[in-house]
Amino acid sequence: MQQKERKQFPNGFLWGASSSAFQIEGGWQEGNKGMTVADFNSFKRSDKQADSKVASDFYHHWEEDIELMKELGLKAYRFSISWARIIPDGDGEVNEEGLAFYHKVINRLIERGITPLVTLYHFDLPYALVEKYNGWESRECVDAFERYAKICFKEFGDKVKYWMVHNEQNLMIRVNERMNIYETDDYLADKMRAQMDYHMFLAHARAVLACHKMVVDGKVGPAISSTCTYPLTNKPEDVWSAKMNDWFKTNYCLDMYYHGEYPGYYMRYLKERDIVPHMEEGDKDILKSAKMDFIGVNYYRTLCSSYLPADEKHPMGSRVYRGNEVDFDQYGYCRDEKNENLQASEYGAQIDPMGLRIVLNEYYQRYHLPMIIAENGLGMADTLTEDERVHDEYRIAYLKEHIKVCQLVIEDGVELFGYCPWSVIDLLSSHQGFKKRYGFVYVNRDDHDVKDLRRIKKDSFYWYQNVIKTNGEQLEQLETER
Repeated sequence: MQQKERKQFPNGFLWGASSSAFQIEGGWQEGNKGMTVADFNSFKRSDKQADSKVASDFYHHWEEDIELMKELGLKAYRFSISWARIIPDGDGEVNEEGLAFYHKVINRLIERGITPLVTLYHFDLPYALVEKYNGWESRECVDAFERYAKICFKEFGDKVKYWMVHNEQNLMIRVNERMNIYETDDYLADKMRAQMDYHMFLAHARAVLACHKMVVDGKVGPAISSTCTYPLTNKPEDVWSAKMNDWFKTNYCLDMYYHGEYPGYYMRYLKERDIVPHMEEGDKDILKSAKMDFIGVNYYRTLCSSYLPADEKHPMGSRVYRGNEVDFDQYGYCRDEKNENLQASEYGAQIDPMGLRIVLNEYYQRYHLPMIIAENGLGMADTLTEDERVHDEYRIAYLKEHIKVCQLVIEDGVELFGYCPWSVIDLLSSHQGFKKRYGFVYVNRDDHDVKDLRRIKKDSFYWYQNVIKTNGEQLEQLETER
């Protein structure tokens, strides 16, 4: 029997790579940039790891780095604009130097045939808004974000047609540090969290409406942290717990973006905890009228859960956050478990290409919107050899299997229009500094010595270059060039 021919990636498929401002730019005070929450948090760890002051120094190496992107063959580059580089205090005077920097970057990308995919907010709220309003707890922050978004659309909208509003709101809201939540009482912390989350949804909706009004042919959507959870056993309660884990960590967020209202199970949870956020008249119409054009999917791992019953000490809906502040156990719903069927990276993320196929199919069946992989990658402690090479065959193996899944989901009927692995070059990891590297290009620095910041192409650079050149037809590892 003749083997079925694989469906090819479509012409114009956006082979890309990703980064974020605070993790790559550096130059944290240069060009009149203001401090961000991400800067503030990184400085608290400066004695243990690298901070955002220099990062990968894209601010000074942007020309060289874009030439590397061109050599790699990128069709797209997904990056974020730093709100505090545009408006240093978040809602005050516009910084012309910041605008000029991003104009230069965007212009050069377009000159090199690379489509810019711009994220407006990637974990780096201007710290001045925390000092003034406690950030997203206040509607003032929503107004400030809408103004910032409109400035970006006005400045760059003639050149940038793909916009992502928030990066991983559904994950960001669970990390107290990123949201500036330092309340020790769990109930009060979750009440604040719910209000911040709601305000971010409102800000997202206002930005979507503004983009559609201001950017000719503009496409806008979120970048979400995808979640695929397997039940620990086939007990009905465990199967239900896995569903609830996905719904509470990701699907409620997508439903809010798409439908403009909380799904019933999530509103029940908010009422159970007595943390329903304050909503104003008129919000509902804004939320419901803001229709996203696509979904950016960030995918790294899958999860596993079992049913966790509530008890007198832990009432229905109450949560216990784990050490990483990302995963939580929720009483009456789900408990996070280890999946013994999967291998994990040295940093604990379980490697599971099949999970990517599951989430892309599920999201497409739920929303019927085009999707792009906005992040997908393997963070490892890469080492530079004496002859200055980085043999990251583990990264090649990881990416190869996930790209194969992208082929399969296109066969499944999913409208997938791009793949942007994390990250284009090595950059600052929030909690592992430069020990944990993701890039196709090695940046010659470590946590406490910036060295010469030379860019050194890894084996994966040459491999991905060939993948792009053949439009995904050649995935096998090749002998690397020098």
